[in-house]
Amino acid sequence: MTVSVLVVDDSPTMRGLITAALRRDPEIEVVGSACDPLEAREAIKRLNPDVITLDVEMPNMNGLEFLEKIMRLRPMPVVMVSTLTQAGAEVTLAALELGAVDAVGKPGAGMTAQDAFADLAAKVKIAARSNVRAGAGTAPARVSDTYRAAADHVLAIGASTGGVEALLSIISAFPANCPATVVTQHMPATFTPSFAARLDRASAATVREATDGALLERGCVYIAPGGEAHLEVSGVTPRCRLVRSETVSGHRPSVDVLFGSVARLRRPMTGVILTGMGRDGAQGLLEMRQAGGRTLGQDEASCVVYGMPKAAFLLGGVERQLPLSRLPSAILDLCADPVA
Repeated sequence: MTVSVLVVDDSPTMRGLITAALRRDPEIEVVGSACDPLEAREAIKRLNPDVITLDVEMPNMNGLEFLEKIMRLRPMPVVMVSTLTQAGAEVTLAALELGAVDAVGKPGAGMTAQDAFADLAAKVKIAARSNVRAGAGTAPARVSDTYRAAADHVLAIGASTGGVEALLSIISAFPANCPATVVTQHMPATFTPSFAARLDRASAATVREATDGALLERGCVYIAPGGEAHLEVSGVTPRCRLVRSETVSGHRPSVDVLFGSVARLRRPMTGVILTGMGRDGAQGLLEMRQAGGRTLGQDEASCVVYGMPKAAFLLGGVERQLPLSRLPSAILDLCADPVA
């Protein structure tokens, strides 16, 4: 199946670079381009593309405003193209919350367009197969702070494509006494500090980017830094460990690495696998279940991409599949202090 794409960017040079990168893939057809949201709106009506690539900074209406209108009026797969700066990361995260499927960075200093857009075609094809819904829906109700997680319980969560929205939905419902939580979300290094800060603002729990040696504490959520290391948990008194090694399951950080390390802790644990492409986390979640942990998977209907949860389910790692809206309460029930 050929995927039709509309390229939206105010720079003629950037439109040309994006178009050239996509046309190198024989399964993609660039059916048109637009320099701003007004042109893009007409092009969408005329061309009915499968996927849009969307710039953030444009005249007449910025990309976020246009994305919000798309997701409200005509939900469709969108891949954001943004500068890989702190400001760019924050705007891109906002776009992913609104319902954009994925994002790629524009070429930075010392970077060629070919390198910057190396995975653009793959992300566009994943987007074309995704389950797109209007983003920024009603968040689950936050659990009362009378809730108390078991002191020795460790919660591990893994996600990829669509995970920004899913994790925001789950973590924002966490109370201040949530279980010690470790999270691996496939994400560039420039994005994870902003992502941790965004989750921290949305949640009663304390959310931070994981650092090597950080002690796992109840009421805290630790986000794996993007790019250079895997997040593991180890020790009699569990601590975060950032391990610099080769990619696992095609990723660094890898969900399989995180889940596998938690399985070896020999303590009460819960593993949750969320929306994402591929099978990273499937083997690790099975190891957690085999070690006596409780395991949950996001169901197909609520996933942007039902890849990782499906692989884990078929392998036998998922004890129960639930829609995203039911996951926060189910997770917290499994991690609750039985005598609280």
